[in-house]
Amino acid sequence: MDIYRKLDAVEARYEELTRLMSDPEVNANPRLFQQYAREHASLEDVVRSYRDYRKVRNDLDGARELLDESDPELREMARGDVRELEDRSESLEHELKIALLPKDPNDAKDAILEIRAGTGGEEASLFVADLFRMYTRYAEQRGWKVEVLSASETGLGGYKEIICSLSGRNVYSRMKYESGVHRVQRVPATEAQGRIHTSAVTVAVMPEADEVEVDVNPNDLRIDIFRSSGPGGQSVNTTDSAVRITHIPSGIVVSCQDEKSQLKNKQKAMKVLRSRLLDRAQAEQHASISAQRKELVGSGDRSGKIRTYNFPQSRVTDHRVGLTLHNLQAVIDGDVDQVLDPVIAHFQAEMLKGAGQEA
Repeated sequence: MDIYRKLDAVEARYEELTRLMSDPEVNANPRLFQQYAREHASLEDVVRSYRDYRKVRNDLDGARELLDESDPELREMARGDVRELEDRSESLEHELKIALLPKDPNDAKDAILEIRAGTGGEEASLFVADLFRMYTRYAEQRGWKVEVLSASETGLGGYKEIICSLSGRNVYSRMKYESGVHRVQRVPATEAQGRIHTSAVTVAVMPEADEVEVDVNPNDLRIDIFRSSGPGGQSVNTTDSAVRITHIPSGIVVSCQDEKSQLKNKQKAMKVLRSRLLDRAQAEQHASISAQRKELVGSGDRSGKIRTYNFPQSRVTDHRVGLTLHNLQAVIDGDVDQVLDPVIAHFQAEMLKGAGQEA
């Protein structure tokens, strides 16, 4: 099956989903409607690009016919149109080849983002707060919703760790490239002599698990209720609303105490638990896949340094692709795409290369 037959099949599926989503029986089934809507949204950009590509190719055929006209001025105009349409056609064809690469089944999902302080003490905790603000602003720019699930604050306004959910369109497809060690080089607020310190923070991005994907047996859970501690409203610290869930087979422990309601804390803790169990299961599966494929798809090895933020030089370096930018403040203020776009393009180019060799 060549690229055009694949694209025809994608377009046919898109039109079928459009019809299904208007079916009253589907509308009466929220889970099924959500499944179809998510798939429909994942195909929308591909179908739009394919339709644009067909129009450009038709326009290009028409412009080439004008190259045989006897009027010199008309031929010159046609040559300009041909050059422009050829460039546009080539660009769209490249986009479509990328769109047809094998998809990570988690790409369209929401994500759980976990940021933890590593080496560097209080300075690392402060940088956790900086990264959380960066991702929050980035989410706002892309129209994503951010919900804090758990946070462990420090005395100077930092976090030992903070966990949040990110929901919106194609969240995981972009945020999965942020997993890894993020290093910061700057003069800490606590440094009296102006010396530059190097600290590290770990970022983990996991696809949010649906209940149907992770079967959690209630008998495998130990649920403890306790009194919240730390800053909070009157009832937060005086009622037994905090929840700690231990998944006995895996040993995973999740605590949540942010809400006044015990039920809401339990729901948030279960959301994190399911995602951690899914992440563990996928990590075990990935362990059996070749190291080359891990590198191509960015499989989530979080042991290595992926990025350095150097404040004295206003420099951001992504070590995976050798990218260096000298506008650190813009990135910290949420303009993450200028770093992410080259990273994603690099991995897509590697996958295209691999697909070409297989063909």
